[in-house]
Amino acid sequence: MKNAKSAAAPLALAALLAGCATTPAGPTVQVLPAPGKSFAAFQDEVTVCKQYAASQVQGQAESTNERSLGALLLGGALGAALGGAIGGGEGAGIGAAGGGVAGTALGGAQALGSKGDIQQQYNNAYVQCMYAKGNQVAPAGYYTMPGRAVPAP
Repeated sequence: MKNAKSAAAPLALAALLAGCATTPAGPTVQVLPAPGKSFAAFQDEVTVCKQYAASQVQGQAESTNERSLGALLLGGALGAALGGAIGGGEGAGIGAAGGGVAGTALGGAQALGSKGDIQQQYNNAYVQCMYAKGNQVAPAGYYTMPGRAVPAP
């Protein structure tokens, strides 16, 4: 039984770290320069709009990860309490390991869901900024050709 308990903690930690939310590295949407705009000017706007988008989601990844860690700790504490009440000292260890794994699964699922939400918010801010500067934004499922959006094949 000791080996199962000692193996559960690293497994729970690895699952939690794999599900960590991160601030997006960049947009996942296609934007092209407005007709007649130089590429250098477009690149300057890309830089400004990436900074703007990052500022709009700042702190969200850290907040999500803190909530995920809280789920892990709460799951471990509840599991230990329940296991201790049912099976004494050994039951507390088993309960803590089980609760920690369950808390990690819950926290990891929450972090993964939040990753997509954070990326979407980042994309929205980026697109708003680039569109305000006159650039062409392709709708989802489309790619942009000069002057028009064409459905993706």
